[in-house]
Amino acid sequence: MPELHVGERHWSVPTGTNLLDALNQAGVAVPYSCRAGSCHACLVRCQGEVDDQQPEALSPTQRQQGWRLACQCRVVGDLQVEAFDPLHDGVAAQVVGADWLSSTVLCLRLLPERSLRYRAGQHLVLWAGQVARPYSLASLPQEDAYLEFHIDCRQPGEFSDAARHFKVGEPLRLGELRGGALHYDPDWQSRPLWLLAAGTGLGPLWGILREALRQDHQGAIRVIHLAHDAEAHYLAEPLAALATQHGNLTVELWTAAELNQALAQLRLVSRQTLALLCGHPVSVEAFSKRLFLAGLPRNQLLADVFLPRG
Repeated sequence: MPELHVGERHWSVPTGTNLLDALNQAGVAVPYSCRAGSCHACLVRCQGEVDDQQPEALSPTQRQQGWRLACQCRVVGDLQVEAFDPLHDGVAAQVVGADWLSSTVLCLRLLPERSLRYRAGQHLVLWAGQVARPYSLASLPQEDAYLEFHIDCRQPGEFSDAARHFKVGEPLRLGELRGGALHYDPDWQSRPLWLLAAGTGLGPLWGILREALRQDHQGAIRVIHLAHDAEAHYLAEPLAALATQHGNLTVELWTAAELNQALAQLRLVSRQTLALLCGHPVSVEAFSKRLFLAGLPRNQLLADVFLPRG
């Protein structure tokens, strides 16, 4: 059987064992979130042979340096593994704001020790000690001097539980910057743009909305936010303010109880419409199905899902 080596430890595992499972079951604390190769929280450096199920998830430079996503690798030979060390491999940052946008959504603002080049719609892995979690950026690099994240604290979780107690000045570490499916393309300027978010999926779309307005988007922009109840529309006032300032922007606030009826009434005004979706997989799937039934071409829909841990 292949042997895994981590520091001074080594042990045998059956051929084909998932690398993330093999590490965590042996007490090597490798964080993870999605187990789908999307969040990159389980990044490890490998020397040896693995069967990588998703090699395209990392850049050629990263792969050449030995980085792999543990959740996507199966052990097929002896392997030396080095876990991602946020103190060595990450970027230092400190908390400059931790304010509640609602009773369950925390607005976390971080100032990195060096500026990061990013665009609206990307996400970062945040490290609090040895607890890591990927979060989408809600900030806009051209307008904000900080990195902003909207953290859903409605359900318990290692990172969100820690985030409840963050204080200004507290140090954190930043992991890998990732580009998801969501972005704004200047070539879209004259086309209708729909931004459909569920819960804190509004965070990255908030950044993309502001980017579209910054670039003077000329087409109609429709923002739909789905929340559990009316109190959970945590950006209702800022969205309303933007709608007042921009005549081409409309905002709709849906609750879970209204979802089916609202979806049934959803109609496309143009087959040139572009739709950007973000949130829990169930909500994104519901939005997607209705848009396809309404006639939206599949290549005009971009979606990023917030996958639950496990």
